Amino acid sequence: MSAVPAPGRPGIRLLAVHAHPDDETLATGVALAHHCLLGDEVHVVTCTLGEEGEVIPAELAHLEGSDDLGPHRAGELAGAMATLGVRHHFLGGDLPRWRDSGMAGSPAYEHPRAFARADVAEAAAVLAGQVRAVAPDVVLTYDPEGGYGHPDHIQTHRVTVAAVASLPPDERPVLLTVLTPVSWAQEDRRWLAEHVRGDSGVSVPAPDAPFPPSVVPDERVTHHLVAPEAVGLRDRALRHHRTQVTVHDGWFTLSNDIAARLPVREGYTPWRFDG
Repeated sequence: MSAVPAPGRPGIRLLAVHAHPDDETLATGVALAHHCLLGDEVHVVTCTLGEEGEVIPAELAHLEGSDDLGPHRAGELAGAMATLGVRHHFLGGDLPRWRDSGMAGSPAYEHPRAFARADVAEAAAVLAGQVRAVAPDVVLTYDPEGGYGHPDHIQTHRVTVAAVASLPPDERPVLLTVLTPVSWAQEDRRWLAEHVRGDSGVSVPAPDAPFPPSVVPDERVTHHLVAPEAVGLRDRALRHHRTQVTVHDGWFTLSNDIAARLPVREGYTPWRFDG
């Protein structure tokens, strides 16, 4: 472990930057919960309202594709942040300046306010102002592939890197990107095969199914956060995002009904700036 402030180190101010409501708890929830439990000051910036999300509960299906979904997801996010004890901000103010882009090629991607097509310098200038206001020691965000390739996640990485890079070197927080060691991902696949029943109505990934781009060789992941005391709090927060996530005992599903293990640990790697 290097001397760089890590997600598990107490006494720091932490900021996580994410694309949509629920991403913060799914991708960095252990770190957020861990530092809130330590009494640290923890912030999240969310870049869009997640207007293009697919809705899971049948009683809320009317929200999908409507103008009401974004505000509803903002309410879910507020509940999750209150449960964790996180201070929340949207990118650009009380509401985000940009909107959920959906996937490349979708009608939402062509929207004039689609975040994935926003000018990176413009969005980075907005975020840089918020970073200065928070003055974090550490910033967390996605890897260059956005975890699994979503255009808004990739754009969030670009914007966050540009925002932090625009600060004077002696004022820059440490920027950590989320990565998962392949040995952890393989262990999680084995866990799912042992714990998710075959008649549960969901699919379990095959052991040899491809991993997302954020799963990398173990040696690339330099910071490991193992905080079992934070997992329960993270799970309680995640249950607020019920339009997007169904939380089970140790695992979850999205609208695709593919089982994924709820992370019991998180991996991070510092982003290296040139110059």
